[in-house]
Amino acid sequence: MRLRKAARVILVGAPGVGKGTQSERLLQRFPQLSSISSGDLLRYNVAQRTPLGIKVESTMKAGELVPDELILRLIRNELNHRGWIFSNHPSSDVMTLASSSAVNAGQGPPYGSDQADVAAFISSPEHVRGYTPARASEDPSASFLLDGFPRTALQAERLDEIVPINLAVSISTPVDVITERISGRWVHEASGRVYNTTFNKPKIAGIDDITGEPLVRRSDDNEEVYRARFRKFQETSEPLLEHYARKGVLWEVNGLSSNEISPKLIDEFERRFAE
Repeated sequence: MRLRKAARVILVGAPGVGKGTQSERLLQRFPQLSSISSGDLLRYNVAQRTPLGIKVESTMKAGELVPDELILRLIRNELNHRGWIFSNHPSSDVMTLASSSAVNAGQGPPYGSDQADVAAFISSPEHVRGYTPARASEDPSASFLLDGFPRTALQAERLDEIVPINLAVSISTPVDVITERISGRWVHEASGRVYNTTFNKPKIAGIDDITGEPLVRRSDDNEEVYRARFRKFQETSEPLLEHYARKGVLWEVNGLSSNEISPKLIDEFERRFAE
């Protein structure tokens, strides 16, 4: 299925609701759609020892949260290098962070920096950082699912300065259904592949289908921990969804399983973006 215009999408849902499954199915259905993960961008820059990667690593080792500004710069940098956003002021797009797409294409880090640059960037006001509203490409090949960010209304407002999301999907499943689901969940730690003993069972119990390595249970896969995480999600997601509702891009879908939700989501996606 081909897209007729760019889709810029986030999926919002409680832990265990199946956002990963829905993302995979959308990516399979629409080849022009890409996944951009803020977590992957962070890990890449830490592994490559870029200046901001070093800063992020030290922040995480200190047990502190990675500042939103660093995540925003990661995303802006990636979209710039893919040619999916265009600034009205080219000089403001000088980045202090290597893009995964640039390095994957055989290029090194496009710009130099040092720790003083990083500290100045984090502490500088927005007009000094050069965050000017960018134009987003409407080419269908500039379609993406943004994974891991934003999680709060404030983050969404800051993301608006970089790229306009044109579909925010709120996925809902009753909490009792999710708690039952996570009780049967097993994970391959290295890849993040998830199995379940009631659906999507591994071919051999306790063993990853692809590598043959053992599966594990997550320490937080129990009802008490999950319900606490669910309450926290509700607190942060309500203002986030209200933000996208005011923008006119919120769409809500509910169901008891991923197989029930997927057809509804794909139909809506085709209605909005497909030829």
